[in-house]
Amino acid sequence: MNSPGPTATDIQSHLYNSFIQGSTYDVAIRVTGNWTALYKLHRVVLIQSGFFRSLFTAGFVESKPNRPRSSSEEICVSFDDYNITRPAFEICISRLYGGGPSLFVSPNLIPTTNNPLGPPFSGILEPEDLPVGHQPASPRFLLSLLATSIYLSIPAVASQSLSLILKTVGPKTVLDYLNFACGKCFTYSNPLPEDTLPAVGLEKIAFEVGDDDRVDGQSTTKSIEGLKSTSSQISAGTGSPESEESEPEDLSHRQEPCYHYGTVSDKIGEACACWLARWATDMLPYEDINFILPDSRLRSKSVSSIISSKLSGSLKSTQSASTVPPLWGRGGLTAKWAATLVSADTLFVKNERERYNFAKSVVELRRSEGILEEEEVIWTEMFERGIHYVNMPFEDIHHIGQDISPTTRRPYVTISTLQASHWCQSVLKHAVTSRPYNPSSPATGTSSPPPRDKELGIALTTAEILSQLSNARPNDPERFKPYYPVFNDQSVRVGDGGTSAVTTSTGAILSMEELFSPFHNPAPRQPRAATAQEPIPAVSIVTTEDKFFGLVTPRMVAQDCINSDPNGKAKWSPYPPYRFSVEFWDVDLLKEKSRLHSQTIWYAGSLFNVYVQLVRKKGQAQLGIYLHRQSHVDPLPASSIPPTSRNPGDGTDNHHYRQPSFPSFPLPASPQIPNHYSPSIHPVTSRSGTPAQRNGTASSPPSPSSSPPIGSAPFILSASPSTLTLSPPQHNYRDPRTAISAYFSISCASATGSSQTRFSSSPDTFTVSQSWGWKSSSLRTEEFLELGTQALPSGTVRGKEVSLRATVVLGLV
Repeated sequence: MNSPGPTATDIQSHLYNSFIQGSTYDVAIRVTGNWTALYKLHRVVLIQSGFFRSLFTAGFVESKPNRPRSSSEEICVSFDDYNITRPAFEICISRLYGGGPSLFVSPNLIPTTNNPLGPPFSGILEPEDLPVGHQPASPRFLLSLLATSIYLSIPAVASQSLSLILKTVGPKTVLDYLNFACGKCFTYSNPLPEDTLPAVGLEKIAFEVGDDDRVDGQSTTKSIEGLKSTSSQISAGTGSPESEESEPEDLSHRQEPCYHYGTVSDKIGEACACWLARWATDMLPYEDINFILPDSRLRSKSVSSIISSKLSGSLKSTQSASTVPPLWGRGGLTAKWAATLVSADTLFVKNERERYNFAKSVVELRRSEGILEEEEVIWTEMFERGIHYVNMPFEDIHHIGQDISPTTRRPYVTISTLQASHWCQSVLKHAVTSRPYNPSSPATGTSSPPPRDKELGIALTTAEILSQLSNARPNDPERFKPYYPVFNDQSVRVGDGGTSAVTTSTGAILSMEELFSPFHNPAPRQPRAATAQEPIPAVSIVTTEDKFFGLVTPRMVAQDCINSDPNGKAKWSPYPPYRFSVEFWDVDLLKEKSRLHSQTIWYAGSLFNVYVQLVRKKGQAQLGIYLHRQSHVDPLPASSIPPTSRNPGDGTDNHHYRQPSFPSFPLPASPQIPNHYSPSIHPVTSRSGTPAQRNGTASSPPSPSSSPPIGSAPFILSASPSTLTLSPPQHNYRDPRTAISAYFSISCASATGSSQTRFSSSPDTFTVSQSWGWKSSSLRTEEFLELGTQALPSGTVRGKEVSLRATVVLGLV
């Protein structure tokens, strides 16, 4: 009876032992870069890497079938990418052999739904005892492992390192990751000893060699066919050969290199931009001890809500100011990045007045470290263009006009900018309150006068802008007038877990080779084809570095509108949209089909608020988020407030109100209106019936789902989210129309902030007490799942201070 042969495990163990011992090797790889060493390896294993497969089988001399091979032949590989380090290279090679040390990521770097800013900011530091035989995976190492695995074309290692990077985006890592995504080489100007240390458990696989050393004392270095030089060195960074006898270059005299890893770099940039949009306002108090959070209508710290005060209290007791990584100050974000972030539509800040207050604090923090003229130019543009003064009450505009910087003794905003905003505000008011009746409107079936048009007629198509521009003189102000795009239906998820980095312009999924290609630069996401009812959107979400990974606010002058829309059908508004942020606590206490409302805002004569609603379908929880046009007559719904009854460390009490939300009563679904569908979330939405439906057939463009007006049935007292009834917002006129046409977008941040789900809607008809929005399972994923690679301590539960944050952009047409 024959004995069984070796198993797959036996073969893998044999190969790995041969790797560790350097026995029976058939190729010696001489590496030069941040370190110099010789590795005795095996071709049959190395060709699993795309880099080595091309080296051995893509027509080089080394792949010639009839060429005699020596057991001691040597190939030199030069890594010009300084992000590639010794431990990362050795981990990559060990993975090809099916082994190598496991990676250990410090639990203090992993944000969770319990500690979204990481344990250091919660006052609880997790033990960082390195398990025996594990490779410490610092953020710097993870970036190096990603760069190395991409150049060597090892998708499995690249995928693991990218996943760990995205899961460790936080206050202590976000700038390092962002700089990497922008192409900055971290080892070039700041090398650390760990960059040249061997990987754990692989200390003996490399042989230290000098320039004259050869394997077994023989001169066996071979040339690579096709290179201009007779040298056998291959540049993994640029592909340019170097002379074997050349001396190492003095890095201090070279211009700092820039490396971009295609869609992978953009994906990391997206996650960082999403995190900054959610948490950047919370981080400023840690840097600026003079920063005073403005009072909100709840008499709470509203810029960063209740979590900021909790974390500040923990920080004072656990960390000194020197341990807080700089973000807004010098050494943190560049001035351009800071200005773009302050101006971003997705930045979590309550309204435009608080955005202005926040911008002031950022600028004064930078000025306290010295005034730089190049930064002052950026700050001036930020205050002139990045804040929508049109959407502020006149009292705020008047106050800003008298606000003087204590550092420069000059106003932050020019009086001409404020006057233009006040004029624009008055023109919009006139358009809303003086809209004439349209006798040609269809009859309503009643004896009442015909309704006013639901559209104000303020939006222009690109063709109309072109027509106006054709008659304008070269210096006519019309050429420099800003326009804002009217949104189209779109749903995307950006950042950690998003899809913008894994689809081509045609919507096809990228192959692994394309995804991890060092120089693959896909075209910006293209909108879906237009229909007769819907033009192609002129502006879509672009998450590349030149667009600050999706943070750039869409604002164009006339000629840019024309250049971006050759079809001439996109619509633009000369009025900046209204931007505000909402926050919901205790979402997990929300009863099925009941609602939890945000604060109510006033815009252009109408009241609006946002509410969330929990729906369970086939055992899966979906959270709906809706924009609601509030009646001026009905009482305002109670707003979500923080659930804490006491702020730790401040000795003050906050009243804890718990009131049940009003239940809703769904109507039968309408078969005439299609489901809203997104390529990035499946399934995303379903539409429920509403008294006022969008005109169209089953072939009409997808649109957000609508929900019925708030019900008024009695409710049952039970455990429910904390709410408080607030006074109505300030307003000085009312839109008399029963129906208006509004476009909007809602950007929902994930629990830890490294991703966003962005919904946008083309103009919808809002009657009084009507809502439009979406429901999606993606909005509740992190309510149930913890992030990270290590198990959390037993008994850990999600912190009650964690909230659902969303930013809303709203405009009329």
